[in-house]
Amino acid sequence: MEPLTVTVDGAKKVLGLGHTKIYELIGKGRLKTVKIGRRTLVKTDSIRALVEQAA
Repeated sequence: MEPLTVTVDGAKKVLGLGHTKIYELIGKGRLKTVKIGRRTLVKTDSIRALVEQAA
């Protein structure tokens, strides 16, 4: 089963972007997140959508 979310660090690794850029994309709504406790998790479907839009 494929993960539904990844950590911000996981998103950084997958996309090859820095911490600041990831949070910028989250702020602009281009990456969707879910908060569980104090953790911010990035939805993997929003990562795919971001990459497809860039192509």
